[in-house]
Amino acid sequence: MKKTLLILIILTLNSCFMFKENGIEMKIKNNSNETITNVEFTTTEKLEIIKIDKIEPNESVTEFLSMRKNKTDGAYSLTFNRSNGKKEISGGGYYTNGGSLDHLVDFIVENDTTIVKFDGPIY
Repeated sequence: MKKTLLILIILTLNSCFMFKENGIEMKIKNNSNETITNVEFTTTEKLEIIKIDKIEPNESVTEFLSMRKNKTDGAYSLTFNRSNGKKEISGGGYYTNGGSLDHLVDFIVENDTTIVKFDGPIY
């Protein structure tokens, strides 16, 4: 009976981590006065890319970037075009052995800058 209980506890604890998909949730809030277009969020390996046509002022978008195919170390990259045609590139964060060290990255696009915040894993 004790052996069965121990096995049940181990399987339960293991299942908490087994079904968690490898990746990172990405949120972009457009706090600028103009629409941003051609938004792309990816990793250094560029195996998966989140593409968003446009984000209007005061609008936010949240999506999940799967990293199940990633195998190496790298960083995250956000690119988009401002209404004047200027291409913006924001990079940061770090993942290792194809696995995200954070569960969320939050981008806040202002008129003259992009603020990036990472939030650690949820256990």
